Amino acid sequence: MSDVRELLIRGSEKVIGHYRVLLAGAKSEAERELYRARIAREQRLLDRLQHGLLDRSAA
Repeated sequence: MSDVRELLIRGSEKVIGHYRVLLAGAKSEAERELYRARIAREQRLLDRLQHGLLDRSAA
């Protein structure tokens, strides 16, 4: 795996962790839904990175 891909994977994992912290402290359902959606989007990107499906144009 390339160094750049590993860096992007670690970054995505960190972003997901931050959103989980924010989700845990969310005060409204709208806020919770926003964080859930962002976690799901970032998880999809992470899955693509981990499986080598993300091309340079999408990174």
